Amino acid sequence: MTFTLLDISSTPHNLIYYLTLGLGFTAQILFSSRMIIQWISAEKNKKVTSDLIFWQVSLVASFFLFIYGYLRHDFSIMLGQLITYYIYIRNIQLHNAWKKYPVVFRFFIYFFPILSISLGLWNGTIDIFKLFSKEIMPLWLLIAGTVGQLLFTMRFIYQWLYSEKLKKSELPMGFWILSLAGSLIIFIYSIIRRDPVLFAGHCMGIIVYTRNIIILTKNNEI
Repeated sequence: MTFTLLDISSTPHNLIYYLTLGLGFTAQILFSSRMIIQWISAEKNKKVTSDLIFWQVSLVASFFLFIYGYLRHDFSIMLGQLITYYIYIRNIQLHNAWKKYPVVFRFFIYFFPILSISLGLWNGTIDIFKLFSKEIMPLWLLIAGTVGQLLFTMRFIYQWLYSEKLKKSELPMGFWILSLAGSLIIFIYSIIRRDPVLFAGHCMGIIVYTRNIIILTKNNEI
């Protein structure tokens, strides 16, 4: 996943820059908050749980990070969120809570990513080819970031398939292993790229992922 922060000194509209960065940090704070909430629930129940609030906060965070990617003209961020965005919605559905929201709200949330990407591609705001430009970053770093993002995305695909099989929302061991592996790669990537949004987002995650693996191991839920 590629992040190239704008240079404040060369940015003509600093307000837009800070607004964009603020959205990114808000999203990461929410992502970290969901993990803390899940962590507290796991410690309290002495087992890993998949609570509704985890998915609700995840959806809100993904919404903000999607906008962040749009304002950054970064298709890779938007694409990374697109898949997990709908998995969050599906888990809310598995909790039988989705239909409790107003119809207008559901319609807006459901179609927002698709409309945003379509609009970005139509007016040229999104440039997919920039993802593979060697001028933006070395090829090895692009590959490393992509691998980390793929692992991070695959964890929710795995979780979704696992939950669909059980017909209920669950967070199995495989989810946490993929989370930890992907997060470690992206964490190192963020240091090399000097990306504060990514760095902040994965500091807490690494701790929580490790703790959930320990809890599942103690409960023999492998």
